Amino acid sequence: MTQLLEKALIAVYKLPPEKQDAIAAVILEELEDEQQWDEAFAASQDKLAQLAQKVRTDIKAGHVTKMGFDEL
Repeated sequence: MTQLLEKALIAVYKLPPEKQDAIAAVILEELEDEQQWDEAFAASQDKLAQLAQKVRTDIKAGHVTKMGFDEL
């Protein structure tokens, strides 16, 4: 456990149970969101590789125009 997490947990332990539960719910929700993001990212690797290959092909074929942000 990191020192920062330990410090946060010590502070949470001092709170009333209803506030502890509220903080726990936020932490668990954040962890679930992170897991869903990791799973979605891992599942999209083939699609991302296909898109990257298409970009490389388009660049080689001269179908890409270099622009700055002010030209979009």
